Amino acid sequence: MSGYWFRLRDPIALIAGLLAPFLVALVLAPFRTDVSSTNTALILVVAVVAVAALGSRTAGALAALSAAAWFDFFLTEPYQRFAITDRDDVETAVLLLVVGLIVSRLSVRARRLRAVVVTGTAHLSSLRGTARLAEDGGSPEGVVEYVRRALVGLLGLRACRFEYGTLMGNLPRLEHGGDLWLRHGTRITAYADWPEGQTELRVVGGGHYYGRFLLDPHPGRPLPSEEARLVAVALAAQAGAALDSAGLRHQG
Repeated sequence: MSGYWFRLRDPIALIAGLLAPFLVALVLAPFRTDVSSTNTALILVVAVVAVAALGSRTAGALAALSAAAWFDFFLTEPYQRFAITDRDDVETAVLLLVVGLIVSRLSVRARRLRAVVVTGTAHLSSLRGTARLAEDGGSPEGVVEYVRRALVGLLGLRACRFEYGTLMGNLPRLEHGGDLWLRHGTRITAYADWPEGQTELRVVGGGHYYGRFLLDPHPGRPLPSEEARLVAVALAAQAGAALDSAGLRHQG
C-alpha cells in the first residue's frame, strides 16, 4: 500500500496544485466584498502550504502560481478577468506569489528533513536491536532471524530468507559499499533498480563465510536509499559476528 501511494503521490500533488487554489478562491468569491484582499491572500497561502506538504517542490510552485492567478480572476476587480486595476491588489497578488513560492519550498524541505530523521531513527533502532540481542546472549540463529525480519522492512522486500553455507547460482549481490552488482567473469553489471529474481547479501564473520541472505524484492522498483543499503550491510555483518562468536561451522 505504501509503495502504491508513493507512486501516486506526486501526480496527485500536481493535480492538487492546480485545483486546490481554484476551489478555495471559488469558495471565497461570494465574500470578496466583505473580506479584505490581504485576508483572502493569506487563506490561499494556506492552500499552497497544504499542497507543498503533500507533494514536491514543483507541486508547491504550481500551487503558488495557481493561487496568484485565481486571486486575480475571482477576488480582485474587474472580476472574472485576468486583470487588476488597483495598485494594492497588484502588490498583494505579487506578494501572494512570492510568499507562496517561499513557504512551499520551506514546507517541502521540512517534510524531507522530518523523513530523514524518522528514517535515521528506524535504522539506528535496527542496529541497536541486533547488537542488544547479541550482547544479551541471544542464539546466533535468533540474531539471524532478527536481521532477516529487519531487512524485509528496511529494504521494502516481498520476502527474505537465510541460506547457510552455499553459493549456488550467480546472483546479483549487495556489496559492502551499498552497491548492487552482478558479476559475469570480468564483466560487472551495476543496478539502479531491483533486478528480477533474488539478490544475495553475504554474511561473513571473522573472515569466514557463513551464508547469505536471499533478498526477494519487488522487481523494477528503485533501490532504497544508500543509507538503507549500508545499514543492511551492517546488519548482515552483525549476523556474521554472532555466528562467528558462537563458533559455528563456516564455509571456506
